[in-house]
Amino acid sequence: MNTPIAIKLNSQQFLRLRFPASLLRMMRKKRRSNVDESKSATATDVSKSKKTRTTGLQPKATGQEDTSSDSVFGLCLRESGVTLKQGSEPNEIAVDQVVFQKRLQQQLKKSPRYPGILQEFITGLESHIENHESFRNCLLPCVPRLVDGDSSSFQESLLRMLLGVEILQSLIINTLFEKLPEFMFDCAGADGLNIPRVIINQLKWLDRVIDSKELACKLMQLVSVAPVEIQGDIITSLPEILEDSQHSDIARELNSLLQENTLLTVPILDALSSLNLSSTLLAEVRVAVMATLSAVQLEDLPVVVKFILHSISSSDALEVVCELRKKLELELCVLPPVLQASQSRMKNKGATGSSNTSAPSSSQDSVALVLDSIKSAVRFQKTISEAWLKAIENVEAAEDHKVIDMLVLFILHSTNANHSRRGAERLLKVKVRAHHIQEALLQKTFRGYTQVMRGYFPSILALAQSLLRCPDPCEVHFGGHMYRHSFTGFDSYCQQEVVGSLVTHVCSGLAGEVDVALELLGGLVTERPSEMALYAVFVKGILDYMDNLSPQQIRRLFQLLSRLAFGQQQQGAHIQDDMHIVIRKQLSSTALKYKRIGIIGAVMVVGSMGAHRPLVENSEDGTLPKETYRQVIALLELVRSCSDSSAEAAALYYDELANLVLSCTLDPLVQAWIGKSVLEDFQEDFVVDLGPDITCVCPFPACIMYNLEEEETEDGIAINLLPLLSADLQHKGELWSQTGNNKTHRRVSPLCLAPFFRLLRVCEDQQHQADLQEIDALLGCPLILTDMEVVSKVESLSKPDREFLCGLLFYTINWFREVVNAFCTQKDPEMKMKVMTRLQNITYLQSLLERTLAATPGYAPPLANFDGESTEVALLSGSIAAPKKGRKESAGKKKKKAAKNSSSDSCQQEEGMEADETQQEHPEKEKEGSKSGVSLTSYRAFFRELDVEVFSVLQCGLLSRSLLDSELHSKVREEVQLGPAELVFLLEDMWRKLEFKLIVTPAKRAPFLKGKADKSVGFSHLQQMSPKDLAARCVQLLPTLCTHLENCHNHFQTLLSENQGVVDAPGLDVREHQLLSSAYQLLLQVLHTTFSWSGFSQPEQRGLLKRALGVLAGRLKEGGPELTLEQLVQHSFEYLLNFRSTLPSLSIALSLSQLLTAVAERGGTQATYREQTATLARRFLCQEWVTASGDRERGPKHNETLQTLLSIYLEHTDDVLKAVEEIAGEGVPELLNAAKDGSSKTWPTLNRLTFLVFYKGMMAELEKAVRKIPPGRPSDSTEMKSEKLLTWNLAVRDFHILVNLVKVFDSRPVLNVCLKYGRLFLESFLKLGMPLLDFSFKKHKEDVQSLLKTFQLSTRQLHHMCGHSKIRQDTTLTNHVPALKKSLEQFVYRVKAMLTLNNCQEAFWLGNLKNRDLKGEEILSQRSQGSDDEDEGSQVLHGQSEDEAQESDSEERRNGNQKEDVDDDEITDDSDD
Repeated sequence: MNTPIAIKLNSQQFLRLRFPASLLRMMRKKRRSNVDESKSATATDVSKSKKTRTTGLQPKATGQEDTSSDSVFGLCLRESGVTLKQGSEPNEIAVDQVVFQKRLQQQLKKSPRYPGILQEFITGLESHIENHESFRNCLLPCVPRLVDGDSSSFQESLLRMLLGVEILQSLIINTLFEKLPEFMFDCAGADGLNIPRVIINQLKWLDRVIDSKELACKLMQLVSVAPVEIQGDIITSLPEILEDSQHSDIARELNSLLQENTLLTVPILDALSSLNLSSTLLAEVRVAVMATLSAVQLEDLPVVVKFILHSISSSDALEVVCELRKKLELELCVLPPVLQASQSRMKNKGATGSSNTSAPSSSQDSVALVLDSIKSAVRFQKTISEAWLKAIENVEAAEDHKVIDMLVLFILHSTNANHSRRGAERLLKVKVRAHHIQEALLQKTFRGYTQVMRGYFPSILALAQSLLRCPDPCEVHFGGHMYRHSFTGFDSYCQQEVVGSLVTHVCSGLAGEVDVALELLGGLVTERPSEMALYAVFVKGILDYMDNLSPQQIRRLFQLLSRLAFGQQQQGAHIQDDMHIVIRKQLSSTALKYKRIGIIGAVMVVGSMGAHRPLVENSEDGTLPKETYRQVIALLELVRSCSDSSAEAAALYYDELANLVLSCTLDPLVQAWIGKSVLEDFQEDFVVDLGPDITCVCPFPACIMYNLEEEETEDGIAINLLPLLSADLQHKGELWSQTGNNKTHRRVSPLCLAPFFRLLRVCEDQQHQADLQEIDALLGCPLILTDMEVVSKVESLSKPDREFLCGLLFYTINWFREVVNAFCTQKDPEMKMKVMTRLQNITYLQSLLERTLAATPGYAPPLANFDGESTEVALLSGSIAAPKKGRKESAGKKKKKAAKNSSSDSCQQEEGMEADETQQEHPEKEKEGSKSGVSLTSYRAFFRELDVEVFSVLQCGLLSRSLLDSELHSKVREEVQLGPAELVFLLEDMWRKLEFKLIVTPAKRAPFLKGKADKSVGFSHLQQMSPKDLAARCVQLLPTLCTHLENCHNHFQTLLSENQGVVDAPGLDVREHQLLSSAYQLLLQVLHTTFSWSGFSQPEQRGLLKRALGVLAGRLKEGGPELTLEQLVQHSFEYLLNFRSTLPSLSIALSLSQLLTAVAERGGTQATYREQTATLARRFLCQEWVTASGDRERGPKHNETLQTLLSIYLEHTDDVLKAVEEIAGEGVPELLNAAKDGSSKTWPTLNRLTFLVFYKGMMAELEKAVRKIPPGRPSDSTEMKSEKLLTWNLAVRDFHILVNLVKVFDSRPVLNVCLKYGRLFLESFLKLGMPLLDFSFKKHKEDVQSLLKTFQLSTRQLHHMCGHSKIRQDTTLTNHVPALKKSLEQFVYRVKAMLTLNNCQEAFWLGNLKNRDLKGEEILSQRSQGSDDEDEGSQVLHGQSEDEAQESDSEERRNGNQKEDVDDDEITDDSDD
């Protein structure tokens, strides 16, 4: 009650100052009305059909005329055609309102009392409208009196018609303003008519305003004292009341008012939007509005945003949008989910009618209106859509991105105005790829703005589809998050669309899309099983497209379908029958491909049906219901019987069942049934008791091998491998059959040995909580094999015998690999010793296998991984050509001497052409004749996969080889430890696993001709582990890896100190040197792959990254307080830098450089690390690298390594141009002066064999460096222009040096590099350098002339190379000629344009070009043609200030009119070259 009284007093004071007379009359009327009201309250009850507010007289009867008609006011109106009425009866008009206005004006003007009669007329009007009922009638439209039928159906109100009379307008306006305060605080009457609003409406759209300035002044004065509601009405009506001449003044006043009172934001901005303002004033108003943006009420925000966006011009669009984006804090407009939930609970408790309960939805509505404003602006104004894209693109940090960025991208994609859809999609991909827009922002957007996002669901779905098809893994990951949030946040229609889209991805056949889509569907089934059950029919449709899916993908598909159909809740039970039908159909197929699908599907169904359920009704002891248990056992027996017909199918069944037992908690009854049957069958099929004699029909004599038991007894057991293999080969080609139920007739294949043992081990592990004592005899038990001395005579064997021996070795190695998998985690010391011995057995047997395979070309090994896509043709083509990849190795009597020989090959990697590298050659003087072997790299798919747990064996120490020279069957435990060969074996496998899982390559798209090799073969178990888990395992092993790294460092440091720094000292054990070098490199590669994992850049993996860096930093500096990430990176970098002095080969030096680069990228000041990395790379390039045998490193692999290291140096050095000049200007001349086999003194790695590597690296980095030079602009300062010009001078000089080297090194590869990068350099100069010369020519004429003169020599040589390429008719070279010729001609005309711009166009002369070869001699085939017949492409303009003389005739004359005092010696005769 206090506030209105205070406002009324203020209004009275204001009116007394402005209108003292009218204020007194108004106050008298107000007091009289109060007295009259009190009298009427005590009077007898009169007719209640009508109520008057202010008059105390008895109201006249309805339809009676007003008695005031006798006054001047009444007489004039009546004579003009208007009849006044009393009560609620509207006034009548007998003529058209235009006629009425004309008559009234004439009548008043003709009166002898004019102009005094005007005041009398107004006095009569004031008297008439003292009665509020009469005043109301005057404000409402008049009723036409249809006597003659010529009156219009609608007439204006009496007061509005009077405002149209020019001589009365000002007086009427004053009267209305005097009357308005009476209704200021009681706006609505009994009938709901808002009197102040109606009064304001009388002033709108007048044909003419006599004094617009005065009217504007009075309106603004009234605004300053009126209540907020009336203020809003007045402000909103201003554009409709005032003339255009007053718009600027009123806008300034409204701008001031807006800054004072934010409650009037909406009406003020509505008015400003309708005013005709200049661009300057509009910008001024917009700045003021932008300043108040943070204080605006949420419900007013849409109007503010709309005004700002609609007041933008093309010149300031980006600036305004950037500021708007910065100040638009939508995160503050929506309550957090926790508060929304609490408000919802309050609402449910009975807070009915409370406005607070609708706050979340109203805030969402306000945000939706804001986005609609943005949508409207970008739809109709191209500059605004472009400005939004640019504003979002300019954000360079992930933490600076806001929710509005995501919402605007969705808006731009949904509207597609001005082709903004493509721009929004491109920008989103770029931001996601750069990790600027991350999943946290997307999650925040979906959580707080679900209702708003629902309107943009089609765009969200389209963007998710596009992202999922991208090759970049970051984009694919982000698209998956968009799908998941859309499913969890939107309604059922959207959920159906999401599932349908994911099913489409799965059926696309593209491996990357299929994997991600299946992973998303599996995640949704796990998180929202009841909702996904509604769409199980959609997912079931994928079963029709399984031909395009890999076994891993089929496993995922059946896993999610079985969860839906056979899970605990069984929400998708309606698809159970369909799944049973599909599985039985596939199992009954005779084709192995489809039988494999049936086996995988059946095992997945068993996993869901037989899963352990803590509390289940109708069950005993909390186990499965009897009917479900019966179905599970029946399905297992069905799969077993169907897979017995094929060894591959049976092996796959064992592997799949082992994976199921390992990954799923089965019901105890099901687990017990599987374990019992497996143990019995394995013992009967593969294990035999040792007797005095071994009888079998085999190509080789049988003997007991690799027995690790301490006491050899005749009643022991052995693996019956040799007899099984012999029997299997005898029945080769026969169909597998099982007669009756008699197991003695069942055929057993050695192919099932390793898979069956894995299943047995997993069952024992699950039943006895990782205790394998029941089967620990299998770790040390021997195998029935043959004496391996037969390998030394393998060349004399027949082909079937050689293939039999290869198969025996493969089966033996795979058995030992599975044994190591099984027992590697056991804690018993004796078991650890046996595991270590089995690793030594593997490395030794692999060395034998290499030699045997070399003597058996074309051999197809037995399968070891049965879930590959093409098991029938799994042999890699590389295995046939492998004998070329020979290596000399000793096979002496000491088995340790012949331990695994391929480790160093594999770590040096992959191509057979690189096997001739000197550093991989063994010494020719071996104890026995050297035997060539093949690399087992091509046979990786035929070895059983090692589990990640095997790498725990690395925690055993690395010992020198001298302690390991005992027999592998030695019973001395101290000597059975991890040696160099075993270390290389484990590290090589670990590095391959990390490369496969952590280094995410672009999404694989199926090639047109799909290759036979599947890179995922051999990683089946690894694919079921997430990259995060694998990275965590690596971090756990980091202390051990660092220990091995330090041991390698210490070994080579000791070696160098003992031999006075000589690498190839006499008496050096080459074999040990190679193994430890391989281990050194593999350790660095493992660390590099680990720290290169893209997951470390995600915020949720920051803790894991700090833990990993903490391990490295702790090796250098132990203890102390917890370090920051930057400090950890610094200490880790310093720790790794200490290994630089003991690297035995260039490839290891490259691995260290790459590791340092990866660590430096994880944080800290990049400039410091760049300098240190460049210094280190330069040190390696300036070091002479020799092998253990004393030869210089060489070969394709060495060149590739050298090129990568050179790129690292040039990319990290501070001054690329200086570095290139140093190598090309100092190193190459030293090489030219050296002997034929010599090298540069400063750069020992630069010799004639590696010149192409250096040349290509320098050309590529030089071209990349000039592309980074900023283009010249007229606004640049003189100092900046000089600096850029100097940079281009240095670049052109380097380019000239490199191009001239072709005269000495004129081989085809060098020419190809020069032509390719020469054109790119020239194009960059045209685009970036020539604009700089345009603005620098006048002030830096000499520098520009020097630059172009140097460049002339380079372009001349390029022209020579073009002619040389045509003469040689080498298509590799001539492919570059047309584009290069075009660029050379463009350059000439571009220089002419530059000279014309600087008024120096006369400094040009025209000559006819002649093609010459590299030596400058004219090409004979063109000597007969006249100069006039030369084509246009050979005509080149020559200017002394550009010196772009390509090739000219010796008879060319200089142009006499030279400007700018150009010296004569600056023009060269091109024929003198």
